[in-house]
Amino acid sequence: MKKFIIITDSCSDLEKKYRDQYDIQYIPNTYSFNGREVSADLDWKEVSEKEFYNLMRDGIRILTAQVTAAKYREAFENAIKEGYDVLSISCSSALSSGVKSSYVIRDELLAKYPEAKIICIDSLMSCSGLGLLCIRASELRSEGKTIEEVAKWVEDNKLNMHQEAVADKLIYLKRAGRVSAASAFFGGLLNIKPLIISDVRGRNAAVEKVKGKKAAFERIAERIKERIVDVPYQRIFIGHADYEEGALELKQVILDKLGNPSIDIHVCYIGPMVGASVGPGTIGVYFYGTEETYDSEVNN
Repeated sequence: MKKFIIITDSCSDLEKKYRDQYDIQYIPNTYSFNGREVSADLDWKEVSEKEFYNLMRDGIRILTAQVTAAKYREAFENAIKEGYDVLSISCSSALSSGVKSSYVIRDELLAKYPEAKIICIDSLMSCSGLGLLCIRASELRSEGKTIEEVAKWVEDNKLNMHQEAVADKLIYLKRAGRVSAASAFFGGLLNIKPLIISDVRGRNAAVEKVKGKKAAFERIAERIKERIVDVPYQRIFIGHADYEEGALELKQVILDKLGNPSIDIHVCYIGPMVGASVGPGTIGVYFYGTEETYDSEVNN
């Protein structure tokens, strides 16, 4: 059976220890501020986590860019030349058009290398949700599954990956076009916290609004308990936008609600690609649950 590599992008928020442990590669996106372009390095080498989110606190606008076709071509073709097939798992197409570039390059290279296999997947997910799908793909690869079998599992189960998030300030989501200016103003005034999921189309959608941080944490934990499933590969990742104290507090609320102190819950940073849209203070929880059915296009 021919070996294959797993490639994702900066939106996966996968820390180096996980990329190394599960042999997952990523193609860096880029972002820019004040005329400076920076690689969206998941190890924060150019701009540290604190510096990045402090830029936003200081009112500096950070603009993000998708993975280019040229970067996909380089990564895919290098793998093929080294004798590997390619499984590419990209950020939700509802949040980034990068996956469309991967499709173009896939078709181009398959015409050039007809013996190769390149499978590109729109994960309909971002942040640690995307990272967790990549980790599971790697586990299946280690079990001896073929590239087709692994790709099918990801396609069949990507809507079982859940996001339960809360934003600290709506102004960042307003700038990113996620909420209206009026909602952002009154949300800040009344301390309203929107609970944000990833819907069936891979879009971030506010499904509930609660008042205050404590109520938001309690409701997130309740929603997780209602949706989480007991599977051997279950993990919970909590990503935070420079708000570790809040993430650890939410972790304890979740543990108390689930009544399972042994469940694996990992706390990490939300990377620059999503962080630029949601802003400092945001927290997102990612886990495997029942299949997501919420469609913001229908329900709004």
